[in-house]
Order: sequence, then C-alpha cells, then structure tokens
Amino acid sequence: MELYGVLLMLTVIVSSETQVVHKDFQFFGCSDTEKESMFGFDGEEVIHADFIRKEAVKTAPDFADPISFTGFYENSVAQMENCKQNLATYIKAYNSPDEQLDPPDASIYSKEAVVLDVENTLVCHVTGIFPPPVNISWTKNNQIVTQDISLSQYRRKNDGTFNIFSTLKFTPAEGDIYSCTVNHKALESNFITKTWDVDVAVPGVGPDVFCGVGLTLGLLGVAAGTFFLIKGNNCN
Repeated sequence: MELYGVLLMLTVIVSSETQVVHKDFQFFGCSDTEKESMFGFDGEEVIHADFIRKEAVKTAPDFADPISFTGFYENSVAQMENCKQNLATYIKAYNSPDEQLDPPDASIYSKEAVVLDVENTLVCHVTGIFPPPVNISWTKNNQIVTQDISLSQYRRKNDGTFNIFSTLKFTPAEGDIYSCTVNHKALESNFITKTWDVDVAVPGVGPDVFCGVGLTLGLLGVAAGTFFLIKGNNCN
C-alpha cells in the first residue's frame, strides 16, 4: 500500500425556517513521494499546506468571510509524521496487498475565450485518480514546455478518487498546437495525452449576404409599389 489518507468531516445544520446543511472537511495523506494537508468547506478548498514553501496557503475567494487558521502549517507537518508512521505500519500489517487502481481521465480547455495574441490560460483537468500521484507535462508544437506552469493540490471526490488541475499561461497564435500528458500507473502505456490547437473562428459571411439580399429585395419592392401607384393615379 503506497497511499495512506484520512478524511475528517463535520456536518453543521443551521436552524431556521428551512434547514441548511454545511460540511467542513479536512484531508491529510501521504505516500512514498507525496504529502498533502487540506481543509475545505462544502466541497471547496479553503486552505492547504505548501510543503515546498513551508507555509499555509489560503485559497478561499476574496469575498468569503475571513477565517483564522493559526498553526495550520505546523499542525500539518505533525500530521505528516503520523501519516508516515501509519503508512509503514499498514504496509507491514497487511503484507503489501494489491492496490486498487483507477485510471484517470483528462480534458484540456482554455480559461477565457480565445483571442489571437492576447494572453490566456490553458487548463488540464485530470479526474478519477487513484492512487496519487500523477505526473502532468506540457508541450507546444511538440516541444516540452517548463515555464509558466502551475499545479493545484489534489481534490478528493466522494467516491474516494482525486482530481487535480495543471495550468499553462500562453499567448495564442494561429496554428499552434498544445498538449497535456498525464502519467499514471493505472493507465494503458502508463500515459494519456490530450491536445488543443489554436483555432479562432472567422465570422461567417452568410448573415451579411442574407441581409444584403433582403435589403435589395425590399428596395425593389418599394420601387415597384411606387411605380404602380403613380400609374394608377394617372389612369384616374
């Protein structure tokens, strides 16, 4: 067993004329190569521990009520030590049973509407991961990209699998092709690749043609009507 994780959940019911149920949750987990500690509310991450920068990172939006998490990072470090001890105990106790393996899927899309030569962000969304970790890499026109890339924390789903996002800042140019490759041991050939190409739609001429034809026919109709009206008056 390479992954050990604990999920703690607290359900809060707010009493009023209608009952509103909210769920706090805390997840911490570790493996031979990964460690994570996160606190969330109603399925959304609020804060996580960044073990590289050695600090707690709040991810709640600006409009959310401020919440104090004094000692969150220090507590997360202690949780990781416990996690590693439990992981070693479980491996020994269960004699390293075969792991459940769920192959992830991936999708790639732009964050904003694509406009040529205007900076944008590509998102590679990986879902259904178990167990972590996965490795995500990017290419542009078959060349490996290493700059302007970010990686989110793992988000645990109700079915026990995980999601993760990788983003790439880029400036779209006609004809460029980007790819996101996900490596995981549950996948056939150990990887999947999703591609995305810069394709900005050119406005069609159809509506303009129809408007022009309609206007022309309308003017011809007015002219014909005026002609017959004048002829009729002359006859009288």
